[in-house]
Amino acid sequence: MNPLFRPIRKLAALSILAGALGMSGSALAATKVVVGYQQIVGPFVSAIADGSFDKALNEAGYEIDWRQFSSAGDISSAFASRDVPIGVLGSTGITAAVTRGVNMELFWILDNIGKSEALIARNGSGIEKPKDLVGKKVGVPFVSTSHFHLLVAMNDIWRIKAGDVQILNMQPPQIVAAWQRGDIDAAYVWPPALTEIEKTGHKIADSEEIGKQSVPTFDGIVADKDWAAKNPKFMAAFTQVLAKAYQGFDARKGSLTADSPEIKGIVKMIGGTPADIASAMNLLLFPDAKEQSSAMWLGGGKDSGAVKALTASAAFLKAQRQINAPLGDYAPFVNASYAEAAAKAGQ
Repeated sequence: MNPLFRPIRKLAALSILAGALGMSGSALAATKVVVGYQQIVGPFVSAIADGSFDKALNEAGYEIDWRQFSSAGDISSAFASRDVPIGVLGSTGITAAVTRGVNMELFWILDNIGKSEALIARNGSGIEKPKDLVGKKVGVPFVSTSHFHLLVAMNDIWRIKAGDVQILNMQPPQIVAAWQRGDIDAAYVWPPALTEIEKTGHKIADSEEIGKQSVPTFDGIVADKDWAAKNPKFMAAFTQVLAKAYQGFDARKGSLTADSPEIKGIVKMIGGTPADIASAMNLLLFPDAKEQSSAMWLGGGKDSGAVKALTASAAFLKAQRQINAPLGDYAPFVNASYAEAAAKAGQ
């Protein structure tokens, strides 16, 4: 999912984040923490639904207040105001936030977005290829990974001027409503909204093909750096739940059906139909703890895949005048230590 794009679901949506709303008063009182999530699919959301996070964090002395945010912009603002210390943001959203001074760190890759974000044209809109977007209305959540890839494709691949397309800032539920009314001609979004509009539309492009020609995008979980440093028990327990949920998930996601507990849990949390959620799951890749801690994603410092993605996203944001100037180094905002510890614990 997105900040400038799910900021840029993903600079929204995205989708951060977990902030302490209460004080631990006595030995019996748990510290309340707000964790922000967005409408994304995967083992992270199913682990929220089945109570895995609540159980593990309660044992560590924390009580989680789960908050769903409709956009990456909203969750980034909550992070900046320190109302939420843990939450979900897209790769571009993370880039935008840290460049603007938000002191957060990426500590887990929720998914490699790939085919799960796509540009869909409404049937009868007259859009059959990218060049047909000229003069049309396109809905997309601003400050999201979808927004990022739409603009990247228009500027670098399709050579379409942004001013020649009417790009409208809409959150996923608004996109579905506008689509059903016939108010927009196309939309770039993720499930479950993507699954819904595909029923009466056709794909023009997706983030896998655009990413191969530019920069790949991902959804991640970020934490307020200061808060994380002061709450190591929370971070360790939280990441252990993630590691367990992600272990072997890629290998078995194709066997999940509408009746699977994981699918039902996701529907409970974000809506949509079981069949649509099961289908959407197969469009994503979910790296396990070992992959998370490798140079492919979080490990390796400046050479990590995540740092390279943030650096490339920053260059784009600067070109789009969304940030004044990229940072010299994005490595300080990627922390592989929690994933590394979880990977070792699982060996």
